[in-house]
Amino acid sequence: MSEAGAGVVGLLGGTFDPLHVAHLRLGLEAREALGLGEVRFIPAGSPALRDAPQCAAVHRLAMVERAVADIPGFSVDAAEVLDAAARPGPGYTIDTLLRLRQIYGRERPLVLLLGADAFARLEAWQRWRELFEHAHIAVATRAGHELNVGAGDTALDTEFSARRGNAADFVGAPAGRIVPFAITALEISATAIRHKLASGQSVRYLVPDAVLDYIDSHQIYRTSHGH
Repeated sequence: MSEAGAGVVGLLGGTFDPLHVAHLRLGLEAREALGLGEVRFIPAGSPALRDAPQCAAVHRLAMVERAVADIPGFSVDAAEVLDAAARPGPGYTIDTLLRLRQIYGRERPLVLLLGADAFARLEAWQRWRELFEHAHIAVATRAGHELNVGAGDTALDTEFSARRGNAADFVGAPAGRIVPFAITALEISATAIRHKLASGQSVRYLVPDAVLDYIDSHQIYRTSHGH
């Protein structure tokens, strides 16, 4: 990896309720495909556009920390969880990016990693156009699935057409480009994992061992009448 590429930081936010192997795979493939020097996992405190997470934020943070502890190039940003404990109300990605700019400065390339479904709903996000002032956006697409954005006449289509680029653009600018990249399709959902746990089924190999150990030791997601 070039020295310049080592300065590019990928940002992977989510509720991680719980973190599973597809999250780790996304981070790894993004790092390789996009030449990222670091992937920073950012567990959400109180997400704005989703139902409240089933698991307490401190547990979700702890699971992410344990899962990525020994993976080179992965790190965890705990601030959203810690801030949510002191600050009521939903957290917005634009506020996260403004906070991270205080840490990384104005010139460091930051890349917000999104799935195709989340990117397609970007216009519903708070101050969504401002995101491009503070970060690039890389959109993970599954093989054989075209990104269904850019052909129409929505505001997002317009932004996509104007900003589409490739990973080489990250090194030359701190923000502003949209870059699709293909990932391995892993049909794993946190919702399905929670349902399995609630009914007493095994989720081994769907979540990292460190996460499974944490779930078992804290009896998270298990129902009192489970098997």
